[in-house]
Amino acid sequence: MTSSPTKSQINESFQLKLIEFQDLQGWDQDDHAAAYGAFFRSCKALEDSAQAQTNAIKAAAKLGPNISRPQAKMFFETYFQPHRVQQSQSPGLVTGYFEPELRGSRHRQGAFQIPLRKRPKDLVNLVEESQRGAIDKRLTHARKTATGLETFPTRQQIDCGALSDQELEICYLSDPVDKFFMQVQGSGLITLDDETTIRLTYDGKNGLPYTSIGRELIDQGEFSVKTMTLETLGQWLRNNKERARQVMWKNQSYIFFRQVDKNEADGPLGVDNTVLIPGRSLAVDTRYHPIGTPIYVEAPKLASFTTSFDQSKPERGFRQLMIAQDVGSAITGPERGDIFFGTGKQAGRSAGATKHSAFFTVFLPRSSMNMTHVTGGHP
Repeated sequence: MTSSPTKSQINESFQLKLIEFQDLQGWDQDDHAAAYGAFFRSCKALEDSAQAQTNAIKAAAKLGPNISRPQAKMFFETYFQPHRVQQSQSPGLVTGYFEPELRGSRHRQGAFQIPLRKRPKDLVNLVEESQRGAIDKRLTHARKTATGLETFPTRQQIDCGALSDQELEICYLSDPVDKFFMQVQGSGLITLDDETTIRLTYDGKNGLPYTSIGRELIDQGEFSVKTMTLETLGQWLRNNKERARQVMWKNQSYIFFRQVDKNEADGPLGVDNTVLIPGRSLAVDTRYHPIGTPIYVEAPKLASFTTSFDQSKPERGFRQLMIAQDVGSAITGPERGDIFFGTGKQAGRSAGATKHSAFFTVFLPRSSMNMTHVTGGHP
């Protein structure tokens, strides 16, 4: 097994260099109010855990969730200082993820034979959920038994009936590939056969390490790095059903879900049950960036996303302030992020085609000595 880097190793390969806001290309053109909205949604979860951001959290509480772009720009410039990531581990990279929209059934019937399961009662966390993406190959969850902790069944074992006697089924899908992708994405919006809709979100995993089946197929010569997208991977899996089962079983990780109450959230949830915002929520490696950290992401060649969300300036690429609100097993490194694209097929196409070089600038809190006052009356 590969062990996680030690704290000293992280410090040696990762540094933050203080810069000025004027050094951020595209900063003045960003929609700061949208970034503030995402930050505000994280404030409640941060109140008890992010003492360094106390001043910003208190100010946001006074300002409320909706403020103007100029006011939001002043907020970030007042309470934070930008620090450019300097690291020697691997080139910066952003990918994308999304919330699938799928058809399903509450009962196993007809074409709906593929179960989505809730969390088993004997599943226990070995690490905090916010840290699960920073563990590398170690177990993150285990099964609690009368004699101690045991490794949970693999994806293959669960698919072959290891949990079939526990009545964990929430609903059923018609396509095992849809289930696999939904587990990779961590959430899903399901329209049932009675036309009611339910939202399912991540609620734990079997604790075994994630394996990229896309990388497996590239190594087998089925795809090149350039031709591999989520869409082409899905087509291959559906066209090669017998091989697809074996390939998907290469990823031993298995995700459990829970149904989100409509009063709880109006969108998919990240870490700390924060509602994710397309183009503003970022999954990160929490060894380097705590949940709630504002991060300015520059991916100059990522124009497709910008075209979807800011059609007036597709030529400027992706340069936006995002908030660290999620984690992922494949998101490892100080300049590695997963951009949340939204819900549905278009979001899925954009997310699946995103794999671009990127540069991160982390916003760290100013000391109270260096701050000026932001009032609710500023335009």
